[in-house]
Amino acid sequence: MKKEKIILTGDRPTGKLHLGHFVGSLRRRVELQNSGEFDKIFIMIADAQALTDNADNPEKIRQNIIEVALDYLSAGIDPSKSTIFIQSQVPELCELAFYYMNLVTVSRVQRNPTVKTEIKMRNFEQSIPVGFFCYPVSQASDITAFKATTVPVGEDQAPMIELTREIVNRFNHIYGPTLVEPEILLPDNAACMRLPGTDGKAKMSKSLGNCIYLSDTPKEVKKKVNSMYTDPEHLTIDSPGHLEGNCPFIYLDAFATDDDVRRFLPEYDSLNALKDHYTRGGLGDGTVKKLLNKVLEEILVPIRERRKQFEQDIPAVYNILKEGSERAREVAAKTLEEVRAAMKINYFTDEELIKGQVNKFKN
Repeated sequence: MKKEKIILTGDRPTGKLHLGHFVGSLRRRVELQNSGEFDKIFIMIADAQALTDNADNPEKIRQNIIEVALDYLSAGIDPSKSTIFIQSQVPELCELAFYYMNLVTVSRVQRNPTVKTEIKMRNFEQSIPVGFFCYPVSQASDITAFKATTVPVGEDQAPMIELTREIVNRFNHIYGPTLVEPEILLPDNAACMRLPGTDGKAKMSKSLGNCIYLSDTPKEVKKKVNSMYTDPEHLTIDSPGHLEGNCPFIYLDAFATDDDVRRFLPEYDSLNALKDHYTRGGLGDGTVKKLLNKVLEEILVPIRERRKQFEQDIPAVYNILKEGSERAREVAAKTLEEVRAAMKINYFTDEELIKGQVNKFKN
């Protein structure tokens, strides 16, 4: 029997999705969804995970669920091809995570570089919420509940997938082959691995205020592009420029093709030709930013238009989430039944157990 190819991916609903999400995973999800290579695709809005560091502000999560759903749909996620669901509406995920916590140590989670970074970002060094600390285990539950074979994520999530694989192997070793070991699928463009913020900082982040959102207006996008961090030593047009850490060029690597360059700047036949001119001097940052703005607008215009259409029928969007959550729960419930059976905690459905106890207590 052919093994099913299944994708599980998702986002925390802590705000609207931005270009970092788009190049890191969202654009790839749409491509994979339309490729016909996968039997099932599950896309999760991870509200329960978001509550681990927003427990005092649940309304923020509540409001952002619809924002993320609109971004998914406007970017091209098709609910007839992909199951979009809300994490908290699949309670089986919590039960799985509880069992997995017995298979991983505190020190192992502490060594996770992504957890270390997130703890530092949120100033949790002295008082880490247990739920937040354990979210890598919760993520393993999300992935394995749907028997995902492929998890498309950014480079920063690689340690999470590694831990999931460890949990799967330990579970299968103790209880027998039950869970599926997932593979990570990274962006194929190096510039998409971790898109920097517009200020040049290592990561685009809502909390740092350095994002370009998929729902930003043309005016907002232009303003953010024009304010991008470039080369501080490129003081005049004639000065030789440097590409390293230069945001407009990093974004062009992520979003532009040579054809884009030829269409918008006919004097250059490729992006490399543009880079060569910049590094030897004679090309201003303004020209580069104008090119980037045109490239981004070409991508964002259809996304904005689809979003406006979906915004006209919000009840229909909630219905998509409801139906997706119901389908997701059916799948997760089946996996949980298999996990309980493997762990021998399926007391009421194990006929051999009941029969054995009957014989044990016979006079």
